Amino acid sequence: MAKTTLLGISGSLRKGSYNTMLMRAAASHFAPDEFIEANLRFPLFDQDMETEIGIPAEVILLAEQIARADAVVIAGPEYNKSITGVLKNALDWVSRTKLAPWKDKPVAIMSAADGRAGGERTQFALRLCMMPFRPRLVNGPEVLVGNASEHFDDAGRLATASYDKFLAELMAALRAEIGR
Repeated sequence: MAKTTLLGISGSLRKGSYNTMLMRAAASHFAPDEFIEANLRFPLFDQDMETEIGIPAEVILLAEQIARADAVVIAGPEYNKSITGVLKNALDWVSRTKLAPWKDKPVAIMSAADGRAGGERTQFALRLCMMPFRPRLVNGPEVLVGNASEHFDDAGRLATASYDKFLAELMAALRAEIGR
């Protein structure tokens, strides 16, 4: 079997981010040969900056990582009923590269949030944001970890069996998308 690379993108920069924990739990179920965590710490999209100095190197790196990965998992919290500015900024910058790395890329999305809906609106908004890029979004099962602080242990592991089961199923579906 061919070696697989999974790219994980967390829409939260917070050190103790539940979405980063969820992304890492997803990677453990996916069991890739290589797991890469994306770095979204780069400047706000600014077309004047792009015109004057070009696309930042860290954006090019992210676009290349997306292109090289066999699959991508995105975990993002819900901020003000949508995706985070960090994640939207990354999508905007990557869209400016010549690579078109998302086209036909298998992508799974998930979310963890302190609200009871678990980030349902962020997943809806992210699907809308991804449409122009034409990835192969895995439709389910949905992984929406509500009241997130109650479902991760002190070591940052997903501790609730029902969420872990859905996550394992989602990663199996993502893996099945590779090569289709």
